Amino acid sequence: REKPALGRRQAAAWFASRAAGAPLEIGRASPPDRPARPARPELLSPRDMPRRRPGSLAGRLALLHAVAHIELNAVDLTWDMVGRFADRQLPRSFFDDWVRVGLEEAKHFSLLRRRLEDLDSHYGALPAHHGLWEAAESTGDDLAGRLAVIPLVLEARGLDITPPMIEKARERGDPETAAILEIIYRDEKRHVAFGAKWFRYLCDKERCDPERRFQDLVRRHFKGGLKPPFNDRARSEAGLTPGFYRPLARLIG
Repeated sequence: REKPALGRRQAAAWFASRAAGAPLEIGRASPPDRPARPARPELLSPRDMPRRRPGSLAGRLALLHAVAHIELNAVDLTWDMVGRFADRQLPRSFFDDWVRVGLEEAKHFSLLRRRLEDLDSHYGALPAHHGLWEAAESTGDDLAGRLAVIPLVLEARGLDITPPMIEKARERGDPETAAILEIIYRDEKRHVAFGAKWFRYLCDKERCDPERRFQDLVRRHFKGGLKPPFNDRARSEAGLTPGFYRPLARLIG
């Protein structure tokens, strides 16, 4: 609860200063190697995670818990990027975009946390996997790599898998969960669009081909393949066209 609240306060302060036209100094920051974590959930390697039981209440809770854990990691990943790369020569609109993302990731986690509590559970009631932070560790000194892996691989994967999750929630008579997932899906498309915009910006500065650069960075920093099926329409609407990711699905997947 504390971490999303911090994100909301920071975002409010940033946008209030922008609206007032106040001069903003972009300083330097040294984020920790790993973010602060509560005592629960217990963090396991992905291969040690218990299997979910689809259709049961326990399976629904496990799915909600897993998505909540992803969203809390997204809070950390977004603010880590804002702080870690603050001393780069970047337009202020870069920070506008990612502060907005940080605000929305906090909203997503809070919605999911409350939904778990509505169902007599809570975040931390189940184990969660610790693999998500590996991408941050691998791209700690590489902004292009961070953009390639976080919004353009991990969040883009959300565009593939969230629509079926929404449909299943509706089929099971759970419109509350479906409504939360619809909010996340809508926002994730914007996050992928920000990632594509700023990745292309960096490639323009480096005078390199964005698709080839993306593929090189994903091979270097992302463990595992890019698995179809892909939501090509949503990805393309966000600026991530198939030429970026389909060659990786063939070569790695």
